[in-house]
Amino acid sequence: MPPSHLLRAFLVGMALAAAPAYAQAPGGLDKVSFGTNWVAQAEHGGFYQAVADGTYARYGLDVTIVPGGPNVNNRIQLIAGKIEFFMSANTLQSFDAVANNVPVVAVAAIFQKDPQVFLAHPQSKVTKLEDLKPLTLFVSKEGMPTYFQWLKSEYGFSEENVKPYTFNAQPFLADKNSAMQGYVTSEPFAVEKQAKFKPTVILLADYGFNAYSTLIETRTAYAEKKADLVQRFVDASVTGWYTYLYGDNRAGNALIKKANPEMTDDLLAYSVEKMKQYGIVDSGDTLKDGIGAMSDAHMAEFFGKMVRAGVTRRDIDYRKAYTLRFVNKAVGLNLRPKN
Repeated sequence: MPPSHLLRAFLVGMALAAAPAYAQAPGGLDKVSFGTNWVAQAEHGGFYQAVADGTYARYGLDVTIVPGGPNVNNRIQLIAGKIEFFMSANTLQSFDAVANNVPVVAVAAIFQKDPQVFLAHPQSKVTKLEDLKPLTLFVSKEGMPTYFQWLKSEYGFSEENVKPYTFNAQPFLADKNSAMQGYVTSEPFAVEKQAKFKPTVILLADYGFNAYSTLIETRTAYAEKKADLVQRFVDASVTGWYTYLYGDNRAGNALIKKANPEMTDDLLAYSVEKMKQYGIVDSGDTLKDGIGAMSDAHMAEFFGKMVRAGVTRRDIDYRKAYTLRFVNKAVGLNLRPKN
């Protein structure tokens, strides 16, 4: 998940025991590459953890993480066959692939909740989503054709109060009757550090914007021909996420900081705390089916909302966007704390 330019400017064993051993081919581990959609950060933590603590190796995999960034398009690399797996942003990207006949499929949803939020000043007395309507809203050009169309369709928001969000917090900070888009794991942290106040945070997922986020995506043909390898990658990634959230994540964080020297310990800790507090990774269906869970009902409900909002075409077969073959197997549930 890409952090804002604001944040970038501001920043300028348990799992091993639980993982089954897989027999290695004579040539060694299966080599695969996983491309993320932004630079290394806590929101990618479970994947880095699985590399750092040997979980992928225990599943017979030699995984190279290929970081994304402003000048990197790892999804193109996936489609071209240069990498085997990609970290897709959200379900809308999966629907768009179907609409454009792109032969990729989502095999797991690491984030049960999209981390999209609005930040408001305490003085505006915002306590719920509807309270944002009279405020000036800073929304990015990517947000307008996606989640904001849902806000219009489901909650009657108007574009009259919208101003462009250019990933600069100053217009928001200067106007106490405004709200700014962001991610729950990053922008509130940056605002607190820069402006010295704690913003009110409204998570759109808690009001019905139920997109999956941070999905594991691969080529459709690859999922069919290399099903065992895909299963191992999903299971090991899920195990890595349990360890990163609930276990000793120092190895994963060290690898993140090595890949992204601008990352800081306090932001890593903050992001992990917020992922847990808001149930971004582990909530809903994951409580019984394990991290990475997806369901037909969830996909159908979100598709219906996006069709009503005019974001997604009604005539596409959205079921081609994902497969449940590799998830909902309760992998890693023993790694979640009992309390």
